[in-house]
Amino acid sequence: MNSSPHTSPITTLEKLASELGCSIVDEKLAIHLDNEDELKHLKQCFYIPAKKDLPATEKSLINEEDACIYFCGQSLGLQPKKVKEYIDEELDKWAKMGVHGHFIGNRPWALSDECIVDLMAKLVGAKTGEVALMNGLTVNLHLQMLSFYKPTKARHKILLEAKAFPSDHYAVESQIQLHGLDVESSMLLVHPRKGEETLRMEDILSIIEREGDSIALILFCGVQYYTGQLFDIPKITEAGHRKGCYVGFDLAHAVGNVELHLHDWDVDFACWCSYKYLNSGAGGLAGAFIHEKHSSTIKPSLVGWWGHEFKSRFGMDNKLELSKGINGFRISNPPILLVCSLHASLEVFNQTSMKTLRKKSVLLTGYLEYLIKHYYSENIAEPEKPYAKIITPSRIEERGCQLSLTFSLPIKAVYEELEKRGVACDMREPNRLRVAPVPLYNSFHDVFKFIQILGESLDAGQKKSELQETDKENLH
Repeated sequence: MNSSPHTSPITTLEKLASELGCSIVDEKLAIHLDNEDELKHLKQCFYIPAKKDLPATEKSLINEEDACIYFCGQSLGLQPKKVKEYIDEELDKWAKMGVHGHFIGNRPWALSDECIVDLMAKLVGAKTGEVALMNGLTVNLHLQMLSFYKPTKARHKILLEAKAFPSDHYAVESQIQLHGLDVESSMLLVHPRKGEETLRMEDILSIIEREGDSIALILFCGVQYYTGQLFDIPKITEAGHRKGCYVGFDLAHAVGNVELHLHDWDVDFACWCSYKYLNSGAGGLAGAFIHEKHSSTIKPSLVGWWGHEFKSRFGMDNKLELSKGINGFRISNPPILLVCSLHASLEVFNQTSMKTLRKKSVLLTGYLEYLIKHYYSENIAEPEKPYAKIITPSRIEERGCQLSLTFSLPIKAVYEELEKRGVACDMREPNRLRVAPVPLYNSFHDVFKFIQILGESLDAGQKKSELQETDKENLH
């Protein structure tokens, strides 16, 4: 695959199809793309659930031995095969040597987070000392906002996108209330324009320019969970700094999905979970970043034992020697079993680079976009035919691997029919279906098969809707 993140995926697909003497919609192209995929071996590092093991599949509609079409990495990544081995290692160590495991083995428990922090720093484009593995995302967000959000009478607002993930929204509300301020006055939301689904960068930059003198903190996501929109992190950061604001990001849907360069972009702070594209398991160990420029000036508002410098941490004299930067924000010792699962996944990422993963991802999602538009766009000539609409931006610079879809049919009917046929994706109220072909473990043939199943599901969903309408008419 000779595409680059800056080449239109359609251009690449058209060129390859022409060379093969077929159309883009031909299965031959999907097979060729998989054969040429330099990352195809990484799929073997993960367990892919079988269709028969998914709870909603109907046996009459599936081949039970087939692997499911797993397009749900934006919600929960698949399990790396090494997870059980690494967890078993630590369970055996605990069984055999008890407390001595704190300082012995591949992952000494007292240092287990630090054993893998360099792998995480590499993924987010940071220096090792700028990243810590700790807690869950929202806990880290609270800890960071306690230090970065210091409202004054003149500068007290927090800027975030209107459809922020609920936990971010709640966290911001509670931080504002903690300072005795009014949420209505101090929470500044950026809304899409009327009739539009996603935010325009010029609108984000305009509100920063207009309101910046009253904004204490800008908190945006990297990739928007609902629409799949990728925001221009360096531009938002630069605009915020120009107006004297601190700028932080929730990277839950960005880390492991798109290229990040947090240090070079001069981001003040960021946090992220690890169970989506980082495949660490439900409730996995989260990550946090604070730029080294703040290492001596930004202090944690709440401290614990693990923020004490390691060299004297076990001196137990109750005289705090606070670690610099993000390491001082650590409160408790790391949970070793969560470290194990994250370690297993980060090792898979370490077999390649985010640049290479992103290159495949652009083509993979571009292929999915093309096929959806080819088969399921609204057709005036066939007004009764069910159709899909992609609300995620088409520009590759404005999205990761996720596409968010709406349908002319009730979303629940489409979702249920996909589930019956062994597709794992997710529905978000009120009317979104999120599908994410993940370059680590999804193939081009997965996309091809999904498109076929989507057609079957739309047909079945339409028949179900027609029957329901007929039943309603009969009742009247």
